[in-house]
Amino acid sequence: MPRRLWLLLAPVITLLASCAPQVPSSSRSSGEFALPSAVAPPDAGVNPPSVRLLAPGGPPLPPSARPQGQLAPWAESMADELNVPRAALQAYGYAQQLIGENSPNCGLSWSLLAGIGAVESSHGRYGGARLDETGRPSIPVIGLPLDGSAGVKRIPDTDDGEFDGDRTWDRAVGPLQFIPSTWRDWQYDADGDGVADPQDIDDAAVAAGNYLCSVGGDLRDPERFWKALLTYNESRSYGQEVLDYADYYGKTSRRIPVEG
Repeated sequence: MPRRLWLLLAPVITLLASCAPQVPSSSRSSGEFALPSAVAPPDAGVNPPSVRLLAPGGPPLPPSARPQGQLAPWAESMADELNVPRAALQAYGYAQQLIGENSPNCGLSWSLLAGIGAVESSHGRYGGARLDETGRPSIPVIGLPLDGSAGVKRIPDTDDGEFDGDRTWDRAVGPLQFIPSTWRDWQYDADGDGVADPQDIDDAAVAAGNYLCSVGGDLRDPERFWKALLTYNESRSYGQEVLDYADYYGKTSRRIPVEG
């Protein structure tokens, strides 16, 4: 059985409660806004325009050549309305295209990756962080110690603190919250800078997408979708929250004039 990406149980998602994704102002009413409950699979949203995909194995690229940047106009047209950072949208859209090329039967959507990013770290904005133009948070996103306390799996250190800075316990890291041992299995250098970095949302989005496709197969099938998402995180309530955000992003994107 593949390892789970994040072995925290649902109650521990309160780690990220302070950075819960905000609903765009245009979508709020006079009362408290609640995301509509969605049914799997989520709306895939407006497809990103075709881009040149990076061939693996080339020399390291400078930030100015980041391939996700090709989606800047597409992301720009939706970022404010969706309240998703531009670099995050670029990463999700590029991951959809790359994985669609390599695993065409998976049906991975950028909206699903955005739903995961929303719940895990508000797209890298946990703790007041901001994503820079290369897709990295200004403050590293590092979760609670997985020390076996209430609601948390017990995972002693596996990376000597390399990714999470903790030599006693593992911690989930990056905008999509990989545990270090799982990152080693699924790491991917998606922006061609020569480093596979879980804090880099470009790399994390492709790694997460590859993982979901390997577990679920065709994510357009409701049962396979849930199999993949519940392997990502064992909690059904977590999965429903991801699904609700993914469906909201997808449907909302269809109501926005999109460039590209």
